[in-house]
Amino acid sequence: MSIRSQIDFLKDKLSDDVKIVAVSKFHSAECIAEAYRAGLRIFGENRAQELIAKRKVLPDDIEWHFIGPLQTNKVKDIAPFVHTIQSVDSLKLLQEIDRQAAKQSRIIRILLEIRIAEEESKHGFIPEKCEKILANENVIANFPNIRIGGLMGMATFTEDEEQIRKEFRLLHDLFKDYKSSFFEKCDHFTELSMGMTGDYEIAISEGSTMVRIGSLIFGDRNLCK
Repeated sequence: MSIRSQIDFLKDKLSDDVKIVAVSKFHSAECIAEAYRAGLRIFGENRAQELIAKRKVLPDDIEWHFIGPLQTNKVKDIAPFVHTIQSVDSLKLLQEIDRQAAKQSRIIRILLEIRIAEEESKHGFIPEKCEKILANENVIANFPNIRIGGLMGMATFTEDEEQIRKEFRLLHDLFKDYKSSFFEKCDHFTELSMGMTGDYEIAISEGSTMVRIGSLIFGDRNLCK
C-alpha cells in the first residue's frame, strides 16, 4: 500500500482531535514529502543532524517534533526551528532548552517524558521526580522560553494488552493530576502523547491526544528510500 493510502486508512480510524506525528526517522526526505502531500504536517525525528538535513529540503510549514533522547549539547542545533521537544526527561535539559530558546528569541514547546514502562531501556522522569521539579522549580516563571504542553510516554513492549492499558492509564492519571496541581491556569497544557503503531488504539481509548506513528505510515524503513 502507498504512503497516502496508509495515511487515509489511519485518518479514517482517528477522530479529528487526535493528532498524528509521523515518525520519519531513518526515512528519506522523498518519503516525508509524499506524506506531506497526503496532508500530514507534523513529523518526528530523533537525531539532530538528520532532522537538520531534512528540514533544509522540505516545506517550511512542517511542524518538526524531536521525539528521541536529546543530549544537552545538541539543543543548540535544533533550537532555531524545532516546534516541540517531546522527550524532556531531566531538569538539566529543561534548563538548556530554555537557555538556547532565549538566544533565538523563541519559545519552544516541550513535553515532559514520563517513564511508565517496566523496561530499563526506556527513558523518562520517574513521576515523583517530575512532581518535585514542578513543585520546586516554578517552571512557568523560571523558564520563560519554554512552554510545557503536556506529557509523553511509551508503554512496555509486550503483547500483554492489559499491561499496556494500565501504563497508559497511569500516564493519563498523571496528566490530569499535573494539570490540576501545576497547570490549572495554563491553557497550553493540553497534549498527552502516547501510542505508537503497535498500541495506538489502546492509547487513544485511554485518553491520548497525539499518536506517534512510523511503520504503519512508511512501512519498513528499507522499503522507503
